Amino acid sequence: MRRLTLIVAMFLILAMVVSACAPAPMPAAPAAQPAAGESAPAQAAAPAATGNVIKIATQSPLSGPQSVLGTAIKNGAQLALEQNSGKLQEMGFTVELAPFDDQATPDTGVANAKQIVGDPAILCVVGHLNSGVAIPASEEYHNAQLAMVSPANTNPLVTTRGYPEVNRIVGRDDVQGVVGAEFANQEMGVKSVYVLHDKTAYGQGIAEFFRQKAEELGMTVLGFEGTEEQANFDSVLTPILAANPDLVYFGGIYSQGGLILKQMREKGIDAQFLGPDGLDSSEMANLAGDFVKDMYFTTTAGPLSLFPKAGQFIADYEARFGEQVQPYGAEGFDAMNICLEAIAKAAEANGGAMPSRAQVAEAVRATADFDGITGVKTFNEIGDLTVAQYFVKQVTSADPADWGAAEVVKVLDIPAPTSN
Repeated sequence: MRRLTLIVAMFLILAMVVSACAPAPMPAAPAAQPAAGESAPAQAAAPAATGNVIKIATQSPLSGPQSVLGTAIKNGAQLALEQNSGKLQEMGFTVELAPFDDQATPDTGVANAKQIVGDPAILCVVGHLNSGVAIPASEEYHNAQLAMVSPANTNPLVTTRGYPEVNRIVGRDDVQGVVGAEFANQEMGVKSVYVLHDKTAYGQGIAEFFRQKAEELGMTVLGFEGTEEQANFDSVLTPILAANPDLVYFGGIYSQGGLILKQMREKGIDAQFLGPDGLDSSEMANLAGDFVKDMYFTTTAGPLSLFPKAGQFIADYEARFGEQVQPYGAEGFDAMNICLEAIAKAAEANGGAMPSRAQVAEAVRATADFDGITGVKTFNEIGDLTVAQYFVKQVTSADPADWGAAEVVKVLDIPAPTSN
C-alpha cells in the first residue's frame, strides 16, 4: 500500500511538471476587420451611463518630450468644455473633463482606453496626438461603441478600418506626404533626398508616402532609414554626410527632429531640411537653435492667423493657461465642441434623457458643416473630412516665441482620398 501511494504521488508530481512546462495556449486571432467603407460588425451593448454626470475624456501625452503638443490638445478641449457645455447643463447634466496621459506610447494609451471604456459616464473621447497610440487605443473605443474625435492623427489606418466611432478633423498622411514631395520637387528644386523616420506608425508611414511620391517624380532616394535614437544621431548622420543629398526628409516628431537638424549642421551636412506636422512646435526651435531658421515643414494644423474666428480663442487660451497656443490646441477645442454638440443632439433625440454611447457615436459621424475655429468640418462615411486643408510653412525666426509667425507658403484644399 505504501508503494502504491508513492507511485501515485510520483505520477502527480510528473503531471504537474509537464503542465508547468507546456506552452501557453495561443491567443485568439484578432477579429477580421471590415473592408474600407463598410460598417463594422455590431458590438455588444456598452454599459449605460446612470445619473446626470457626463464625462468627455482626452488622451494625449501630458508628460515626456511630446507633452508640449499633447498638453495643448488637452487645454484646448478643456477650454471648449468650460465655455460651451451650457446647453447640456440646461438639460440637467453635469459635464466633466476626464484627462488621460498616454505618454505617447501605445501600451499606456491602450491601458488608459480600457479605463475610459470602463467608465459608463464617458460618452466621447478627444484624442490622440500620435497615430501609433490612437490606432490600438481606438480598438477599445470601437468595441465599446465610444465615439472618438481626433484633433491630430493623420495615419490613414485611423479611419480606413471603417469603424463608425472613429473620426478625425485633420487630413491624412497619404496626402500630406505627397504634398511634401511635390513641394520639394517643384518649389525647392530637390533632385536627391535621404529619408529618415522614427519607426512609428506616424513617422514611418508618412516617410513612405513621401518616398513613393518622390520616386514617382524622378527624385533619387539615396537612403531610407529608421531610428529610435533620442540623443546622439551620429550613426545615422554619417552615411548622409557621405551621400550628400539635396534634402533630408524626416518623418517624426520635433523631439527627435530638432536634435537631428542641429546635429546635421554641426556635422557639416548642408542639405535642405523638410518634415511633416510632427515638427510643428516651438520646441523645434528650442532644440535646433539658430539652425531652425528657413526650414520647411508641411502640416495639417493651419496657422491660427488664417482663421477669422481664432482671435478670441487665442486670447481666451492665453488668459486661461498662461502660455501661447501650440499647434493642435485649436483642433482640441474644435474636437471637444463636436463631442459636446453631438451629445446634446443625441440627448434631445432621446427625449432629454442620458443618451447611449452608440447614439452619441451616430451623432458625431453625422457632423456636417460644423463651423469651428479651424474651419468648417463635415465627416464622410469613414470619419475623414470630406475636404481637408494642408499647409506648407517656412520658419522665419529661431526665437521659439515667434514660432506661430512662420510664413505660410502654400495652402491646399484637398478632398479625402476615394480609395481607402
